Amino acid sequence: MQFKLGLIVNPVAGLGGAVALKGSDGSDTAELARSMGAEPKAHSRTAQALALLYPYRDVLEVYTVSGEMGEELAKAHGFTTRVVMTCGTPTTPEDTEQAARLLAEAKVDLLLFAGGDGTARNICAAIGSEAPVLGVPAGCKIHSGVYAITPKAAGRVVEMLIKGELVTIDDADVMDIDENAFRAGTVRAKRYGEMQVPSELRYVQSVKNGGKESDELVLADIAAYVISEMEEDEQYIMGSGSTVAAIMEELGLDNTLLGVDLIRDHTLLGSDLTAQQLLDNVGQAPTKLVITLIGGQGHIFGRGNQQLSPALIRQIGKDNIIVVATKSKLQALNGRPLIADTGDQDLDNELSGYIKVVTGYNDHVMYAVGHQDLI
Repeated sequence: MQFKLGLIVNPVAGLGGAVALKGSDGSDTAELARSMGAEPKAHSRTAQALALLYPYRDVLEVYTVSGEMGEELAKAHGFTTRVVMTCGTPTTPEDTEQAARLLAEAKVDLLLFAGGDGTARNICAAIGSEAPVLGVPAGCKIHSGVYAITPKAAGRVVEMLIKGELVTIDDADVMDIDENAFRAGTVRAKRYGEMQVPSELRYVQSVKNGGKESDELVLADIAAYVISEMEEDEQYIMGSGSTVAAIMEELGLDNTLLGVDLIRDHTLLGSDLTAQQLLDNVGQAPTKLVITLIGGQGHIFGRGNQQLSPALIRQIGKDNIIVVATKSKLQALNGRPLIADTGDQDLDNELSGYIKVVTGYNDHVMYAVGHQDLI
C-alpha cells in the first residue's frame, strides 16, 4: 500500500533569522533579508527530513507543489512525485493556503510542511483539522505545538507512520506572535486554532511556555554568579531570553530580549547583532557565549537565536558556552534533553552529551543535550 505524503515548503521561512530581523513574514521583509546576505534554510532542513525516508521510496508517493515549494526536493530525493498545484515566484501565503486545501482534498496520509509559525497559521486557516500535519522547523518563530523538535525528528515520525507503528494523533495549538512587536522586544502570542499532529512525544515539541521567570531570587543568584565569573580580557555574547536578560539587568545594560548582544568589561559593545556581525567580532578577543533554553521546548540553539551560526559556535567552542536556567525550567522538561538544532548535523553531534547548566550562585547541574536516536 502506498503512503501518500503531502509536502509544502515555504522557501523564505527563516530567512530573517541570521540577519536579526526575527521573522520573514511579508515579501518586503524577505527581500530585505536577502539584500543583507541571508540565505534560505527551508530546503536544507526539509532535505534532512526527507533523507530518512529514502529507503521507503518504493512505498511512498509525494504529493506536492511545483518548483521550490516541494517538487524540486522530492524529485532530488528520488521520490515518485505528483504535483497538485503550480505556482509562480515569489511564493505567497495564499499559495500555501491553496496548496494545503488541494492536498487535503487529495486525502494525503500526512501533510509535511516546512516553515515557521506563519506557515502553520496559513495551513491551519486553510484546512484546520481536515488532515494530520507535521511541521519541519525552518522559521524564526516556532511557538506552535505542530512542529517536530528537529528536521530529522520529523523524518522519524513519518518513518514510524510508513512502517505502521502505533502513533497517536492529537490536537495541537497553532500559535503566532506579532512580528512588529517582536522586533521591538515584546512577545504578543495568540492562539489561531489547532491542527491534528502525530503526538510522538520524543519527536514533537510542546507549545512554547510564555511569560517571565517567576523565581526572581533564583534569577538574581544566577546573574550574580555569571557576572562574578566574567574576566576583564574576555568578551561575552549574550543570547536571547529572560534568564540572560536578568544578567544584563544586573549589569545595568540595555538588553535585546529577543536578540543577541555583545559585552566586554561590563560595557555594551553591540546590540541586536546579526550572524555576520558576531563573526566579525569574535576574533577580537577571547569570547564566551551565554545562552538559556526555551521554556517548554528545551532548545538551546535553533529557536529565536539563528544569529548564533554554526561557524560562530564552532569558533567559540563548546567549552566556552555558558548555559543558564532555573531548576524549575529544567524540571518542566520532564526529563527531555536540551536540543541543539543548529542546522549543521555534525555540530549537533559535537554538542550532544552532557553540559553544565548554571542554576544558581555557584550551583550547577549536568543536563543532557540531544536525543541519541536523532543523531
